[in-house]
Amino acid sequence: GILEKIRLCLIKKLLPDLKDRRKYHEEFVSSTSFHGVHNIVHTQSKARRALWLLIVTGCLAIVIWQIFSRFIYYFSWPTTTTVVVQYVENIKFPAVTFCNLNRFQAHAVSNLKVIFLLWNIVSAILQKFAMEDKYSQELNDFLLGNQNFSIKDFTRKNGFYLNSSTLLECDFFGKPCYPQDFEQVFTEYGNCFTFNHNDLSARRVSLSGRGLHLLFDVQQDKFTDEPTLGYTDAGITFVIHSPQELPRFDGLGLLTPVGMHAEVAIRQLKSIIQEYPWGECKPDIKLQYNKIYSTNGCLLECKARYIQDWCGCLPFILPGNGTECDLLKFYKCVYPAVYDIEIKGLCTVGTHNSTCPAPCEETDYPTTVTYSNFGGEKAIKYFSTKLKKSPEYIRQNLVRIEIKYHDLSYKITQQQKALTISELLADVGGQLGLFCGASMITIIELLEYIFTNFCWMCVFLLLKAPDMPQWNNPSQNQPTHKEKKKRIQEC
Repeated sequence: GILEKIRLCLIKKLLPDLKDRRKYHEEFVSSTSFHGVHNIVHTQSKARRALWLLIVTGCLAIVIWQIFSRFIYYFSWPTTTTVVVQYVENIKFPAVTFCNLNRFQAHAVSNLKVIFLLWNIVSAILQKFAMEDKYSQELNDFLLGNQNFSIKDFTRKNGFYLNSSTLLECDFFGKPCYPQDFEQVFTEYGNCFTFNHNDLSARRVSLSGRGLHLLFDVQQDKFTDEPTLGYTDAGITFVIHSPQELPRFDGLGLLTPVGMHAEVAIRQLKSIIQEYPWGECKPDIKLQYNKIYSTNGCLLECKARYIQDWCGCLPFILPGNGTECDLLKFYKCVYPAVYDIEIKGLCTVGTHNSTCPAPCEETDYPTTVTYSNFGGEKAIKYFSTKLKKSPEYIRQNLVRIEIKYHDLSYKITQQQKALTISELLADVGGQLGLFCGASMITIIELLEYIFTNFCWMCVFLLLKAPDMPQWNNPSQNQPTHKEKKKRIQEC
């Protein structure tokens, strides 16, 4: 049958006799570029043969151990970090967001405690905040009686404002700046204002020691906070960030109290992080409402998606284009939803498998802040005459802030792969060459030798396999045992 024909063909074409197989093995041993093998086979002395066998086996064991260790090291995804300081002729100036620690105008607040409680509910989206139960009844009564009240409009109209009376001086690199150069944004401090925001062309400085100089009047008599709720400070808080990122005050804001002069020296630090598995970044993540990826922007968009799904509206303090939440939804749905997001960990930050992994590139601005009392006696008299205010008012309301680069350079911290594919191959090739004198050609020779012997083994096993079951009449379709033996001998 067919099986018998295949066997005969295999015997005739593929399976050489014993003499040819021995000759093939001898030729391989004599011609292979794997060093030391021919010394084992062609040496007549048994002692010398045993010595070379020991040497070749030992070198082969060392090579296997070294290559195995290099692969283990490679698949541990190691990284190295390099730090480079790059000096430039000019450098981009960051964005700076300023807020008054006193959030609301005193004359506009009829029920100060309720307004602050409402704002705490709003700002809880940005930072963790727990509202005390003793105020719940007071809030319920206010919400039922003021269903059309908008905390957003109230804050925009009656929060901190920036004009010629609150921004007394503004100078950027020798040129005057004005309140119109600042963009209003909402943060946990209410109304805040960003200088050098993203819509403007990039501002640059070409000389260290010069930058942004500001003089604020916080007007404590017009703005107030509630000490019983923990708001007891007076001054300006600000955060330095990339123009393309949203300001983040939680843990990053710098405070300048009234009557103080703050000098802020900044540096630019660029961080480049490797993608997973070497690092924790994922380069394919894009944000919908931010031009560049940042963990803070991703976290806000994540919260916005969950709140919009649960409550059917979107808080004005979060990015997005959904229907704005009213106060009742803020209190009944948004605030519990934020608490649920925190407890269940629905929006996580940090590792590659979190909702918002680390960015592949980010720019930070490390700062060094020094303080001094604002104005000597002559300066106090000068501003007292200019503003027509008492010296005590000057000391209790004016804040001077200077922000400048320490030098015209930026530092790049780059995470790199400690071992690349090419370096791994070079390591493997070096170990093979050092201990065995082997190369890629040697590996191909070994593979060819192993494949040839494997084919011979398969043919041998196939010839020794039992006959296939006979489904037809053996007298008509299959040769007898003697005929098979005769055919094999003839072949």
